[in-house]
Amino acid sequence: MTLGFSGDEPLFYLGTMADPASSHPVHPGSTGPLARTILVVDDEPQIRRAVRNALAGVAERISEAATGADGLDRAAAEQPDLVVLDLGLPDIPGMTVCQEIRRWAAMPIVVLSARHSDQEKVDLLNAGADDYVTKPFSTLELAARVRAQLRRAQHQVAPAPALLPLPGGLVVDFPRRTIARDGTPIRLTPLEWDIFHALLRQAGRTLTHQQIFAEVWRRPYGSPQQYLRVHITNLRRKIEINPAEPQLIVTDPGVGYRFELPR
Repeated sequence: MTLGFSGDEPLFYLGTMADPASSHPVHPGSTGPLARTILVVDDEPQIRRAVRNALAGVAERISEAATGADGLDRAAAEQPDLVVLDLGLPDIPGMTVCQEIRRWAAMPIVVLSARHSDQEKVDLLNAGADDYVTKPFSTLELAARVRAQLRRAQHQVAPAPALLPLPGGLVVDFPRRTIARDGTPIRLTPLEWDIFHALLRQAGRTLTHQQIFAEVWRRPYGSPQQYLRVHITNLRRKIEINPAEPQLIVTDPGVGYRFELPR
């Protein structure tokens, strides 16, 4: 058994685990359960145990599956609020499990992956994953990512307000498709509004370049990265306090863009 630390954060290493105490730890920043059930799909018992302990304060119940087939059955039967899914399953590739769940369910899927390349991350998001955590990972980071996805899902279920205040004095008027800062209108082109709206609707989730194009232009493009960069740059100039250090529209290098939720 290997124990790794980064500062005071417990780190979980692939195939090893920081053995928890007999009672569930209370993590700093915990705000109580956000979900009824979270499903963890992983074939390694020690990983499931680590994830279960990391998310003890996030959900009232943690359900577990050791295979992709069992994970699909439990996802259908239990309708969990979120799925934590490992890619290296013994029977069905985790990517396939992700795609199958996404065919009929909208619950967030957070993938555990030992893969680190940008293209593999893009493939995961395009397959329907909402976020990914690469191994080795901090259990505190995992809990924070899961909480963020649960909050995002709750925001999507809640009725969208006509007016939405954002940091920096911004106010979004959805019916009028306009943005203002401190009462002064910010003029967006129709295309800039569509990009802004697509990112804001999925706030907290990284959208790949292809996903943004499919959402805004209604069809995928062969190589949209360079084309999108121009529109994102113009959008940042209009809505960010400091476009050189964006706080609202954040780049996930080599993957896509994410609208950051106010903290």
